[in-house]
Amino acid sequence: MELWNSTLGSAFSLVGILNDSGSPEVVCATITVLYMLALTSNGLLLLVITVEVQLHVPMYLLLGQLSLMDLLFTSVVTPKALADFLRRENTISFGGCALQMFLALTMGGAEDLLLAFMAYDRYVAICHPLKYMTLMSPRVCWLMVATSWILASLSALVYTVYTMHYPFCRAQKIRHLLCEIPPLLKLACADTSRYELMVYVMGMTFLIPSLAAILASYTLILFTALRMPSNEGRKKALVTCSSHLTVVGMFYGAATFMYVLPSSFHSPKQDNIISVFYTIVTPALNPLIYSLRNKEVMGALRRVLGKYVLLAQSTL
Repeated sequence: MELWNSTLGSAFSLVGILNDSGSPEVVCATITVLYMLALTSNGLLLLVITVEVQLHVPMYLLLGQLSLMDLLFTSVVTPKALADFLRRENTISFGGCALQMFLALTMGGAEDLLLAFMAYDRYVAICHPLKYMTLMSPRVCWLMVATSWILASLSALVYTVYTMHYPFCRAQKIRHLLCEIPPLLKLACADTSRYELMVYVMGMTFLIPSLAAILASYTLILFTALRMPSNEGRKKALVTCSSHLTVVGMFYGAATFMYVLPSSFHSPKQDNIISVFYTIVTPALNPLIYSLRNKEVMGALRRVLGKYVLLAQSTL
């Protein structure tokens, strides 16, 4: 194959699930609904956490950051995919592809670390409640948030620069919903085996410690909850943790498939489905999973919406 000049003036063609689907209009409508749900649910959750003073505690600060990450993650991918389908034009510039990859990797990496910090927060709250305000002070909480964003950004920058330095072949069709490392490496006109091994090792290094910390935290929480004398306290702890574990399972399942499984296990169709799951479906479901079973969040949401309804009526 001829080499393709990978410069800022060049362009890739994103051939994602909307192009490969047998019923693209149905898929487009479904993705649109899910994206609007993600915008609405994450936006409302961020508004409630920001406005309600009662929710200005570490647990909800971290949850607000998760909503922000989900909102940004899905917005990096979904609007372009929908616009490209409607315009029947699916090109993305070399620079745009690099930027999309960097932003997607940043959001994914930050969410990976944040979920581990959220598990630690619940561990301290349930297993060491008397030390909670010391171990989870506002300073510690913001340090967790900053660590998630900074480490994820640095990691994403290294991955993006190294991936995009490869020469690509003239058949520059990316059979994927977005610019990501695995589908791009398939277009490289160079030996990428060592880099693929590095991506695998780094993926394990990034995902496994966080997942191990999460599982350890929730195991200890489970043991503590089962020993609680109060049925109400036990139920509240288990409900909160089950919500967190549902989100963890969805996120790490998709991340493991994309970045830990060897390339021989991948196919364009499977990768497209998984990419829709973690860029569109999960961001739409996360705020619902966290809020619908949380009385404090639902109560705060009713109060905030009630205030805005009264304000709107008073201006009429």
